[in-house]
Amino acid sequence: MRATRKAILIVIDGLTPSMLEDAVDRRAAPALAELFERGEYRRAASVFPSLTPVCISSLVTGTYPDQHEIPHLVWYHRRERRLVEYGSSFAALRRAGTRQGILDAIFRMNEEHLSRRVSTLYESVESAGRVAAAVNIICYRGATPHLPRIPALTRPAYGPQRFFYFNLYSSDLTGAPFRVGGRHLGANDAYAAAVGRWLVTRDGFDLLVYYLPDYDYASHATGPDSAHEALARSDAAVRALIDAAGGVDALLERYAVVLCSDHGQTHVERVASLHDAFRSVDDVVVTASNRAGMIYDFRGGRARSLAERLDGEPAIETALFMEDGEVVARRDGAEGPDVLAEYPDGAARAAAALRNPNSGDVLVSAAPGWEFNDLAGRHHVGGGSHGSLVRGDSEVPMLVAGAGAPPSSITGVAPLLLAHVGVERPARTLSHVA
Repeated sequence: MRATRKAILIVIDGLTPSMLEDAVDRRAAPALAELFERGEYRRAASVFPSLTPVCISSLVTGTYPDQHEIPHLVWYHRRERRLVEYGSSFAALRRAGTRQGILDAIFRMNEEHLSRRVSTLYESVESAGRVAAAVNIICYRGATPHLPRIPALTRPAYGPQRFFYFNLYSSDLTGAPFRVGGRHLGANDAYAAAVGRWLVTRDGFDLLVYYLPDYDYASHATGPDSAHEALARSDAAVRALIDAAGGVDALLERYAVVLCSDHGQTHVERVASLHDAFRSVDDVVVTASNRAGMIYDFRGGRARSLAERLDGEPAIETALFMEDGEVVARRDGAEGPDVLAEYPDGAARAAAALRNPNSGDVLVSAAPGWEFNDLAGRHHVGGGSHGSLVRGDSEVPMLVAGAGAPPSSITGVAPLLLAHVGVERPARTLSHVA
């Protein structure tokens, strides 16, 4: 009888291909280097906007945003007539309403905003009678209710059977220390390492999604190819899995491993307010942060004229809108398929973003070196940022050991993992543009 196949997905938030390749070449990330030597590697494409909630939702559902329906870090909820802010910055969260923002980011994104037409990896695996585990991942929807570990909180979160979410939720008593310090000290990755060690030691899952968020924070602060200390901490969290299994070869005997990031980052030197371009226009709402923005037209029929207002704006590289059912990509007055051809998976990513029912009527991709400030005016000038269509924001490292060839897009990770563990991918998760 064939042994049950199992897998681990490791996501290092914001890790660029160049940073991983350099660290592996110099052996500055020895755990990652050991996996690199035993797997197949390529550069792959993210989705658009290349922002964490959108990208992580694509990773765990295997769909583009037209299907999972998470459009941005900050967006306008047409039915509820309000802004949704997942946390562009803490100040932006406060500006949108702290309590509402926390509920949106932790609960409503999974319970309400993530489309029921798609299935998460956890739902697919556990519907087949297997066990899924998730550590720190923000897109976690599953069928098992979990009560919070903090006495002041009472609301359950519905995740996989084994669910660990930044000390707020913990399905098992692992002995992991309470998260101490901040992301700049690698506190989230250290917590993940303790939980991951516990899970691998007990072989306590068929599929583990292991999310390491702290590198992205450091990269925002210091720049995309300068966060060496943060990558060393992420490498230590990967080492925890390897050591728990008894070495890298023992780990790969038990589990296939996919390691990737959700998006890249590029250096930013200038900031612009996308809101300023539309202050004189009635009946529009602008949402923006990092390197992507959206314009909602409440009158309707003005997408072209709104996009044309951005011609010549130095902070804008490309504006996208739909016209007669077709995608239009506009750059400084020029339109046509060539505008999207230079971007990784450009046509598919643009179409999926525009066809997301929660997206704006015009989508904006920032020019190299530029960032849009968020609701509170915060930005990452002098550091790194992401969100746009450009290669640096949109290209991710993709390493696969033991599960076949690495996919060309992060939307291919979920189907690859499901095929490896022997679970059929639900038909409803097939994207219009996949």
